[in-house]
Amino acid sequence: MWPFISPINLIRYLFVWRVNGSLVWLPKCLSAELSLVLGTMIADRLPTREAHHWRKALAPWGERGTLRDKLKTIPEASWPIEAVLFVYPLTKRSYGQGEVILWELELMGESADHGLFLETLLPVMEEVATTSDSRWRYQNSLWGRFDIHSVYVARGATWEPVVQEGKLDLRYRPTPTQWAEGLAFDARSEHVFDRLTWLTPFDLSTGTGNGERKASTSRGKKEIPAGEVPTLQKILETLIARMSLFLPGKHNTPDDVWNSLSTEERSSLQAAMEQAAHIPVHHHDIRPAPKNWPGRWIGTQTFPSIPSPIIPYLELASILHIGRQTHFGCGTFVIT
Repeated sequence: MWPFISPINLIRYLFVWRVNGSLVWLPKCLSAELSLVLGTMIADRLPTREAHHWRKALAPWGERGTLRDKLKTIPEASWPIEAVLFVYPLTKRSYGQGEVILWELELMGESADHGLFLETLLPVMEEVATTSDSRWRYQNSLWGRFDIHSVYVARGATWEPVVQEGKLDLRYRPTPTQWAEGLAFDARSEHVFDRLTWLTPFDLSTGTGNGERKASTSRGKKEIPAGEVPTLQKILETLIARMSLFLPGKHNTPDDVWNSLSTEERSSLQAAMEQAAHIPVHHHDIRPAPKNWPGRWIGTQTFPSIPSPIIPYLELASILHIGRQTHFGCGTFVIT
């Protein structure tokens, strides 16, 4: 196992939902609707004391208005557990009976707990699959019109079944480290990588308040300012900030991440950072994120070439998601 990833606790669940209605229309940003619907239903099911944390986390959505009204502006909200909801890129929004929708739930840090999945998350998904609750049932909505066909858990680059044909395997117990088993994270590669494609919108700004994000997006910019185009160095810096989530305790900083590294790891990361600082963005086609989506920008960018020592860190960043609003799946990419 690559030493840099040893403290990362992560369980990745891949869901296969099969539509059982004649027609459903997916929202523009399914991950946001997933978060709001599932989060609200979890809060409804929990005892008052536990539900308080969920209702507090859901507060940015507001208490009034229809589901569609709430989704017109995606707030900087998340769950009170460390979770990423990543819907695989969709090629269409209308789905008929028997078609499948793929999405991934990542439980991270102290929340990487299969018991949490079995006791809290899966029962809610089973409920929402058949719900007739008027809060969620608009015309051709997904809610109440699908089956949980399969659920898989990542072990390295493979996916192992925990639910098959709707049947749960209670004997399967994933660990929070198996996600990395067999992953090479190998800096030595004959392939030349020079292209980075953002699969979901990203926002690598450092502010944490929703007000700052509104101010930055309200100027109506149609092109990303030159200073905001992500460099390789900026991506690595944002990865280090993301890694602070996995250290013991709360309110960790990037400095804490650096201090947690061994001498060898620190030297390797520093060398990668220094190389990244000298690699310019050769070209980019980055545009504003779609309306009613979290994040700020999306698109592709190319570099003269990406040095091999940087590749493992980029691969890790793509798995963990980086920047703001990662709860909704923002901040992931592929390199080619």
